[in-house]
Amino acid sequence: MQALRTAATGMAAQQLNVEVISNNIANMNTVGYKKQRAEFQDLLYQTLEAAGAQSSSQGTIVPTGVQVGAGVKAGSVYRIGTQGAMTRTDNKFDLAIDGRGFFQVLTPTGETAYTRAGNLSVNDQGQLVTPDGYQIQPAVSIPQSATDVTISKSGQVQVSVPGSPTPSIVGTLELATFLNEGGLMAQGANLLKETAASGAATTGTPGTAGFGTLLQGYTEASNVDPVTEITSLIVAQRAYEMNSKVITTADNMLGVANQVKP
Repeated sequence: MQALRTAATGMAAQQLNVEVISNNIANMNTVGYKKQRAEFQDLLYQTLEAAGAQSSSQGTIVPTGVQVGAGVKAGSVYRIGTQGAMTRTDNKFDLAIDGRGFFQVLTPTGETAYTRAGNLSVNDQGQLVTPDGYQIQPAVSIPQSATDVTISKSGQVQVSVPGSPTPSIVGTLELATFLNEGGLMAQGANLLKETAASGAATTGTPGTAGFGTLLQGYTEASNVDPVTEITSLIVAQRAYEMNSKVITTADNMLGVANQVKP
């Protein structure tokens, strides 16, 4: 009874679907989070009669044939990179990227990770860091005597210090883009890692061709739409129930066959 195994693959697929949806819902309020979507593919088919096969000595051919599918499998879980809403925080170290690009983050292992989460702070040395204390690259240090910090749309960081009539530039932030952003590998803590699928990072100044601009005092909200996710969750639940019903039906059919007396 192939239906038992086919329905089992359907239940496993919908379980994965629910897990992806639940992760989206759990990250509704995560800064810079990009929702994910599960895609599925049908499995191999058992060909009982091939389409186009000759069906008689007169040269007639079978128009459609007979193929029976073996179920479904997960094809991919990809990230949807649409822009999230800009949330005003009035924190001078919060930054949102309006357009393409990622902030570059130096991890403790010395590797560069990437993030859309711009809820930044300064550490004890005045360096711009993530909530985990990882430095933003290129490194920017804010003088202890600074009374105000201004970050332009193009990433230029200026500080005002006592005794100086004009702000001074202490650094310029850069963004990174990828040919295939969906190929980045999530590392947790809002960080993404470059892979062979994503391609190498291309860095540049915010506001130049192909790069977004920075908004100081804002963060980018998650792009998760709760209504869409709840709807998808209901659909996945119903699909799971229908596959379980197929298993019950196939089991009943086997029971009837087992009860047939010679």
